[in-house]
Amino acid sequence: MNVNHVYFFTGFPGFLATRLIKGLIHKDELFEKAFLLVLPALEDKAKQEAQRLEQELKLDSGTLQVVVGDITKMNLDLTQTVNHEQITHVFHLAAIYDLAVPKDIAYTVNVTGTKNVNNWILTLPNIQRYIYFSTAYVAGTREGALLETELIKPPSFKNYYEETKYEAEVLVEALKPQVPTTIIRPGIVKGHSVTGETVKFDGPYFILNTLRAIGFLPIKPYIGKSTSKINLVPVDFIIEAVSFLALYEQGAGKTYHLTDPNPYSATEIYEMLVQEMYHVRPKGIIPISWCKAFLALAPIRKFLHTEQETIDYFTWKGNFDCRQAKEDLMKANIACPDFKAGVPAMVQYYKLNENNPNYQVQIR
Repeated sequence: MNVNHVYFFTGFPGFLATRLIKGLIHKDELFEKAFLLVLPALEDKAKQEAQRLEQELKLDSGTLQVVVGDITKMNLDLTQTVNHEQITHVFHLAAIYDLAVPKDIAYTVNVTGTKNVNNWILTLPNIQRYIYFSTAYVAGTREGALLETELIKPPSFKNYYEETKYEAEVLVEALKPQVPTTIIRPGIVKGHSVTGETVKFDGPYFILNTLRAIGFLPIKPYIGKSTSKINLVPVDFIIEAVSFLALYEQGAGKTYHLTDPNPYSATEIYEMLVQEMYHVRPKGIIPISWCKAFLALAPIRKFLHTEQETIDYFTWKGNFDCRQAKEDLMKANIACPDFKAGVPAMVQYYKLNENNPNYQVQIR
């Protein structure tokens, strides 16, 4: 007998969580209800977003129930009673997604928070699937072919985001013998491949921020010349893939690289963005070492609105093997769109919102 599905989400009302809920409800005929864990400061915003989603999806009021708590506290510090026996699927998306995050903050949220979620999941008697959002960049400074089937501690990490996501994934991996678990390792998530929609300009948008800041220059120089692949994936691919894999019976116990199987190099991506933004080809080269030195200075970081840590990805030579994800997603005819096809929408959306401070992340 099929049991109706009751979800428990962390990370709401974030960009990924909000869109994933919509994607799942469209696919899951057994969906009954979702509990959405939010911090006290986000309660009002989350309730408004939950009500908006209920109306958009024609759900009964209360189907998406906001519950206040904190993953960094034991038992998630829940202020409302949640029926543990009801919950069938847990989606853990809450994390600090910031390449420049200080170590203590990253550790508290990404590692301690995940440990608390893991312990709480062990109290759920009818859990059918735990879906944990990691990152492909748990590989740290390891290079060459990087497999979905391995979780190897690298010699070092490029930043504390990578390090704490690795430590958190180690904790989740240890749960696999006890709980049906699926680990999702996305590449660098960008906006929607067709509409360009996103909610913040970080990751690849730092390149657009830099291009905007140097718009007054008569030429647009290359940031070095790099053959390193930058693995960018649109949010619509992530949502479609996870909406399938979370309900795919054979997905339990697996780790998936939701990455572009045919990524472009950093220089190719830079060329595409320059051409789309200014209709010219880059000329001249600023060495990458100079760029990193310039970005070590806070006034330059703030002028370019770009984090120094971004530069590390221009020289890193890792390649994500995603054959397991490709094979399973093929059963649902899901594939990662070509990055180049989405560049016009990406740049157009950026230009429409470049002066909106709500899209810009704080640069320290």
